[in-house]
Amino acid sequence: MNRTRILAFKNKPPAPVELATQDFTYFCQSKPAKPQRYIPQERTLDAPDLIDDFCLNLLDWGCSNVLAIAIGNTVYLWNASNGSTSELVTVDDDKGPVTSVNWDPDSCHIAIGLNNSEVQLWDSTSIRQLRTLRGGHQGRVGSLAWNKHILTSGSADGRIVNSDVRIRDHVVETYRGHSQEVCGLKWSSTGRQLASGGTDNLLHIWDKSMASSNSSTQWLHRLEDHRAAVKALAWCPFQSNLLASGGGLNDRCIKFWNTLTGACLNSVDTGSQVCSLLWSKRERELLSSHGFTQHRLTLWKYPSMVKIAELTGHKSRVLFMAQSPDGCTVASAAGDERLRFWNVFGTPGAAKPAQKVASEPFANVNLIR
Repeated sequence: MNRTRILAFKNKPPAPVELATQDFTYFCQSKPAKPQRYIPQERTLDAPDLIDDFCLNLLDWGCSNVLAIAIGNTVYLWNASNGSTSELVTVDDDKGPVTSVNWDPDSCHIAIGLNNSEVQLWDSTSIRQLRTLRGGHQGRVGSLAWNKHILTSGSADGRIVNSDVRIRDHVVETYRGHSQEVCGLKWSSTGRQLASGGTDNLLHIWDKSMASSNSSTQWLHRLEDHRAAVKALAWCPFQSNLLASGGGLNDRCIKFWNTLTGACLNSVDTGSQVCSLLWSKRERELLSSHGFTQHRLTLWKYPSMVKIAELTGHKSRVLFMAQSPDGCTVASAAGDERLRFWNVFGTPGAAKPAQKVASEPFANVNLIR
C-alpha cells in the first residue's frame, strides 16, 4: 500500500456538481419552479485500498470534529479543524481487516470491529488501546453503535451483542433475530430503541425496556417489507419514533416507519441500491447515498420526498457517509477510493448547536487486554 497518498488532497479542483434533472414535471406545474439547491463539493481526499463491501461501516465523524476511516488493517484519523492526518492503529493480518468504526458519544474513545470477531476500544487522545472485547461473536463485526456506556455490535454470525464497557464480563444482552450478517445498527436519540438491519432483508426494532433476565432479548417489531439487505438506517432528529431505512440492489427503496406501532408510513423507490442515510439536523431533509447503478448522493425534501439535488462525482457505489458535528458538511466514501466532502446542509453559523451527550463510558473500568 502506498501510504503517502492516504487522505491526501487531490491536485485537480473538484468537478462541478451535477444538479438533478428528474421530477421535471413536478417543478413545471402552475406554481413558479423553485430552483434546485447548489451543493458545492469542498474537497476530495485519497483513500487507496478502501474496502468495497456493502456490509461494512468504515467511516464515522465524532463530535470532536475528527473523522475516522478504516482502510484495510489501518484506522486513520483526519482532523477536520486543521486538516492533519494521523494513524490510530494497524492491526495484525490475523485480526484484520478492520470492518467497522464508531466514536463514543464524547468522541474520546473509538470502537473498532475486526474481521476475527473481536472489538477493540481505543483512546484517541493518547493513542492507547484500552481493552479488547472477546467472546460475543463468532464472525466479523461489521456494525457498531454506542448507547452511553453500552457498545452494541453486530456480526456476520447474525447476533447483536450489548457490551457494558465498565465491567469485566462485558456481554450483558444478546439480540437474536437475524439469520445472516447484521450490517446496520442505530440507537434512537432517546436510547430506548435500537434498529438493526441484515443481509437477510430483515429490519428489527428492539426496545431496551424489554430486556429479559436471561440476557436474550425479543424484538419489538420484525419488519419484512424490504426485498434486499438493509444497511442504511437513520433515526429522525425531530420525531423520535420515526425511522428511515434503505434497501439494497433488489429493493432500492427508502421506507419510513413508526417504530411505536411498526407501521410503514411511506416507501419511495429510488431506482438504485441504498447504501446510507442521513437526516439534516435543522431542516426536514434526508440525504441518501447510492450504489448500483447511480453512484451518487440524493437530497430529498421530507415528507414529500421531492428531490432537491443530486450530487455526482464518485465513480463507484457510495458506501459510507458521515456528518460533521455542526450538521452542515457530509463526508462520503466510495469504492472509487475517494473521500469527498459536501456542504449539504448550509453554513455552520445557521446550524443549531449540537447537544453534548453527558457520559463517561470508561469511568472506573477494569480494563482487560
